[in-house]
Amino acid sequence: MGHLITVATSLNQWALDFEGNLQRILESIRIAKEKGATLRVGPELEITGYGCMDHFLEGDTGLHSWEVLAEILKSSEAKDIVCDIGMPVVHKNVIYNCRVIIHNGQILLIRPKMWMANDGNYRELRWFTPWAKHRQTEDHYLPRIIRAITGQEKVPFGDAVISTIDTCIGIELCEELFTPASPHILMGLDGVEIFTNSSGSHHELRKLYRRIDLMKEATMKVGGIYLYANQQGCDGDRLYYDGCAMIVVNGRVVAQGSQFSLKDVEVVTATIDIEDVRAHRAVSSRSNQAAQAERYRRIEVSFSLSDGMEDEVKDFRELVVGNLPEVRYHKPEEEIALGPACWLWDYLRRSRTQGYFIPLSGGIDSCATSVIVYSMCRLVAEAARNGDKQVISDARRIAGEPEGSDYTPVDPREFAHRIFHTCYMGTENSSPATRKRAKDLAEAIGSYHIDLNMDTLVTAVRDLFAYVTGVKPRFRVHGGTAAENLALQNIQARLRMVIAYLFASLMPWVRGRQGGLLVLGSANVDESLRGYFTKYDCSSADVNPIGAISKTDLKKFIAYARDAFDLPILTDFLEAVPTAELEPITETYVQADEADMGMTYDELSVFGRLRKVEKCGPYSMFTKLCHEWGSFLSPMQVAEKVKHFFFEYARNRHKMTTLTPSYHAEQYSPDDNRYDLRPFLYPSRFPWQFKKIDAAAAKLPDRSTKHAQEARDQQAIKAHDD
Repeated sequence: MGHLITVATSLNQWALDFEGNLQRILESIRIAKEKGATLRVGPELEITGYGCMDHFLEGDTGLHSWEVLAEILKSSEAKDIVCDIGMPVVHKNVIYNCRVIIHNGQILLIRPKMWMANDGNYRELRWFTPWAKHRQTEDHYLPRIIRAITGQEKVPFGDAVISTIDTCIGIELCEELFTPASPHILMGLDGVEIFTNSSGSHHELRKLYRRIDLMKEATMKVGGIYLYANQQGCDGDRLYYDGCAMIVVNGRVVAQGSQFSLKDVEVVTATIDIEDVRAHRAVSSRSNQAAQAERYRRIEVSFSLSDGMEDEVKDFRELVVGNLPEVRYHKPEEEIALGPACWLWDYLRRSRTQGYFIPLSGGIDSCATSVIVYSMCRLVAEAARNGDKQVISDARRIAGEPEGSDYTPVDPREFAHRIFHTCYMGTENSSPATRKRAKDLAEAIGSYHIDLNMDTLVTAVRDLFAYVTGVKPRFRVHGGTAAENLALQNIQARLRMVIAYLFASLMPWVRGRQGGLLVLGSANVDESLRGYFTKYDCSSADVNPIGAISKTDLKKFIAYARDAFDLPILTDFLEAVPTAELEPITETYVQADEADMGMTYDELSVFGRLRKVEKCGPYSMFTKLCHEWGSFLSPMQVAEKVKHFFFEYARNRHKMTTLTPSYHAEQYSPDDNRYDLRPFLYPSRFPWQFKKIDAAAAKLPDRSTKHAQEARDQQAIKAHDD
């Protein structure tokens, strides 16, 4: 009997920040050792940062990785502990995504990734080659800077496992957990008892359960200890890596780190009795398979992970196995409150700007974006109250405090007033209700608010056009054509972008500070998918925290924040009809978004998921929706809705080429820049596909009439009974 102290680590690494990444790695090792750990695991590609993209193809990136590893090997922190470190390695002129296992100044093994993530947001095959020689190793000749430290000329490179005095360790990398034939299965059958997984897994709403279920299933079936280390934070692009470092034993989660945090280093530890694994594996069928398993090469290290203190084992066994923590899952509305907020904080502090600016319209989208910024301020204040020195230092710099200041941002509204600027840009088409909502929200969250009218600017542009062409465009309600009506709306929308960037550049100067502000966009994923926004309007910004979040989820988030953040003003936003307010309001007409789009936001969410997640073209989407919507819509009505969606999607697809970089949160994001790689010039009416839809719709029975009659009959019976 012996016990193991093991550790999984989450780090907030930054692409190409070799100096900062080194310090965070060393700090994580130091904390792990303080907690008595003998094995430390870090996230995927932690030395470089996961999001280097084409920088992985540069020789400098590989050189600096070895230089950082040299510093780790020389450090006192990395003594008397086995460390699993992530970096790219060039082996025989091929670039691999690797784990480097070290102990006491020696490299034990370089383990390359075998199964690559190469869909959705990931393009690993663009930079790395998978290791195809399973259960085989080769000699890797080390660079001179490493030889001088380790005294080693060459080390094993490939698919092998680490054998300590008391147990055996196997390595998986991120995607390898998600593949059907995961390496942990064969490693487990060959006697590996501890599995490490170093990951660069991004946040997506409702996604965490999949990761946890896979680890629980892996260790329940195979038996073993699974150490999961994931990056946490913005890695310089659209993704937020949501940490949640974990230790799972025999299908049970025994330790779990935070999913959303402003901490740069978080270490999660647990004390495990290795005999629990051996007892779990004492099953006849498993033993029969294990006896036939193919052999892995074992790299031996004269080091024990356990200290053999049997009495102490019993105490810890009671702690870890008898009182297992409940697995924490955030509700989607909580994920929206926390994920984009942490992403915005990283973006703000790393861009070295002085805050955020947003055109606040009085509608729910800019409201949601503003509340996310307020959530960020709440997280900053909480971290400051807890004494987080890095957060306090960053907050002082962003808030414009002089060097040596003792300012601590403990009040989120006060901090928001320093770094968050909102502006209501009204015109003659704006209503008093939206103006008041914007002002009340700004007051509730503490932002520095500006209220202005821009009619003179709109009139000037309109008059310039009339002066040059001799004709003056009119709105539709005044007798204008559709082209005139759209052009006049777009003047207002695009001028708001110009004003936003002007104020973002100069507001710190107006307030006696240096620097500038980042402009926030607030177009949701449904409007982007449909193309319901003006190209280069106020949705064009520096970053957009809600660009991949549906309108439906945003409403749930606002309802949650109203109570969780004590913001009763949010009720007014929930009850308001979504409107762009770009056309004149009359007694008989008020512009409404869903009427303008010709579809509801709920329908857009369905279209989006079918198009991207379920990979449906127009015809297959029609056939699926005939089943889903057939009880209340006829086949012809379904056909018209599907054709209308694809027509508008195709007609507006070009707008995705200028879409503001958005926080990735939803699987049906239409982001053209990375996630949704499709043409931006389509045959807008899809003639072949639409003809096939029309032909099928004409033949299918109309089930909606039957259901409608049944509903009317039920109502009649109820009325008679009453």
